Amino acid sequence: MKKILKFSLVLLALGGLAGCDKGFDEMNVNPVALTAVDPAYQLNTAIVNTAPAYGNLSYETTIVKQMITPFSGQGSAANFNQDNRAVAAGNWNNFYQSNIKELTDVLAKTKDLPARSNLYNMARIWRSYSFMILTDTYGDIPYTQAGKNYLEGISTPVYDTQESVYTAILSEIDAASAALDASKAKVASDLLYDGDVAKWKRLGYSLLLRGGMRLSKVNPTKAAEYVAKAVAGGVMQSNADNAIIRHNASFTNPIGSQLNGGQSAFFYLAEDFVDYLSKNNDPRLASISVRYVGATSGAQQVEARANRTPASQIGAPLGYDNTTISTAVAAKKLASLWDYSQLDRTRMGGLTAPSFLVTYAETQLLLAEAAFRKWTTGDAATLYSNGIRAHMQQLASYGTSTAVADAAITAYVQANPLTAGKELEQINTQYWVASFLNGPESWANFRRSGYPVLTPNPFPGSDLKTEPFIRRLTYTDAELNVNKANVQQAITRQGPNVLDTRIWWDKK
Repeated sequence: MKKILKFSLVLLALGGLAGCDKGFDEMNVNPVALTAVDPAYQLNTAIVNTAPAYGNLSYETTIVKQMITPFSGQGSAANFNQDNRAVAAGNWNNFYQSNIKELTDVLAKTKDLPARSNLYNMARIWRSYSFMILTDTYGDIPYTQAGKNYLEGISTPVYDTQESVYTAILSEIDAASAALDASKAKVASDLLYDGDVAKWKRLGYSLLLRGGMRLSKVNPTKAAEYVAKAVAGGVMQSNADNAIIRHNASFTNPIGSQLNGGQSAFFYLAEDFVDYLSKNNDPRLASISVRYVGATSGAQQVEARANRTPASQIGAPLGYDNTTISTAVAAKKLASLWDYSQLDRTRMGGLTAPSFLVTYAETQLLLAEAAFRKWTTGDAATLYSNGIRAHMQQLASYGTSTAVADAAITAYVQANPLTAGKELEQINTQYWVASFLNGPESWANFRRSGYPVLTPNPFPGSDLKTEPFIRRLTYTDAELNVNKANVQQAITRQGPNVLDTRIWWDKK
């Protein structure tokens, strides 16, 4: 009897357990947790993540002598021509860990969905733009296998040659721009154009123009071919087409965050940049610069000392650290190094200042060069003037205090026409100004064109051995450890993993 009772209790217990198991999976699923992400939001994440950040100040804008910090330490980089791997890894980590991963996933999710074809092609364009920045920064990079760890389990991707990367991304931008269709579903939540397909097309073809012009020295025939495709497709027509990230309190401008944070007194406008604007009576200097006259410390850089008058601006020279710069400070009769001009962090360097990525002004200047080279029709002088005018008008996007008056714009344009024999220098020097704060683009065009004419940073103890300027940034230590075999193949093919090594399109 006891055995029968024990057996009955066991069956009852098992039955109870079986009953408890019903609905167990459902009970343990959080009903408000995300189980899937709309790929449109992933595109927006990638767009926001593209805004130039800290490395842009430490390397790109310093290499082209627009900004400078004389302070050493963890941020030592182009200010001393040093290979600081922690800072040089900025674009690599930022784009591969976010943009490429997110956008590769968007493509996988939308490729076979006709209703989301516009989203698919927007992602193709932005992914290509992201890869353009990566390859322009480092040279040979993972491309064909990049971003496929989750989808295909590829954690150590091979490196593609920069030539093959450019071939692929130019083809992608061309095809994606052509495939955008205003009759199909609108991507209403996109941060750039709120789903305006016509503007996305003009962005795509303007980016195609930019990419095609990168090949001007290494493959002029292909450069001319892609310039023609871009013009035929239809590039940006006005500042209303600019690709802008409009920052807010939730998504602050990365440069503004840096300049308004603990390093507010670290960065200054470079002497070359201020001198160029000043000597040419450029009205943009009043929009860009501020000088805290007589400041002897960062704490004294207060509004009461602020002077935004162009005639009072003094740029900081390269070639010094915060100790040795005392000689230059004395020569200019300044109170201290804190007395040099800075990017105005209350305006263009503000927390909610917009980030400009591809603009009508830049596009007009590239078309001016293309017209001069006879790669497209149009008058180079007119396109050149249009580019200058557009950038000056663009400054109003930062606020009324940075807007340049129409009369000042007209006076400057009339006083600075395109001059025979100096076309390439003038066009690309204006591009240097028009791409200010978009360091990857300023640096890329400087290497491609050779303009503006700048004197090298004379800081002693430079890591540069064969070149006067930094030509690329080095691969990350993490890649050298984790993906060593593939990185080494790229180094063997491209050249030493140093700042001097020129990338494929960067020819002398």
